[in-house]
Amino acid sequence: MRMKNLSLILNAVLAVAVIILFWLVLGNKTSETGKKASTGKGVVSVGKLPIAYINIDSLLLNYQFAKDANEALTKRQEESRLTINTKARQLQTEMGEFQRKLENNAFLSRERAEQEQVRLQKKQQELQQMDGRLSQELMQVQQKMSEGLRDTITKFIKEYNKDGKYEMILSNTSSDNVLWASKGYDITEEVTRILNERCEKK
Repeated sequence: MRMKNLSLILNAVLAVAVIILFWLVLGNKTSETGKKASTGKGVVSVGKLPIAYINIDSLLLNYQFAKDANEALTKRQEESRLTINTKARQLQTEMGEFQRKLENNAFLSRERAEQEQVRLQKKQQELQQMDGRLSQELMQVQQKMSEGLRDTITKFIKEYNKDGKYEMILSNTSSDNVLWASKGYDITEEVTRILNERCEKK
């Protein structure tokens, strides 16, 4: 009986010792984490994670380089469309003239009418091919501009965070990635301002 009581007492003492040891270890880790949060390189302040995000829609809307690139692309699209529309109107006029001549038997021979028809069909095919080629060229230009813009922003972000202030910087487009975040995590305005300042210096 005495041995049983002694065993229970020893078990109780061991349990208390384990709890105290656990508390001491956990308490030290918590303390160290708190210090890192307040003085560590990666975190701005206690309770704030070393994370930020950039609203890409807003950035592209206000970044001068992006606006210039978009304006150049829009101008090229307008020029391509004007070229196609002008040639399409010319072809339409020629086809209308061909139809009038055909109805009035103005062609000297059936062979001459067929030659004109073949010429107009070939011209129509060439116009369709030009439209496809110009559209393809515009897509390539747009892709190249997008890649250049992305590379510029990515390169800047690496330099912007060279002090290791943030462990992660997210891109947010139309609230796709960040449904909600405190305003303190949004660095869009600051990044846009610095990028525009650099753009003005060039």
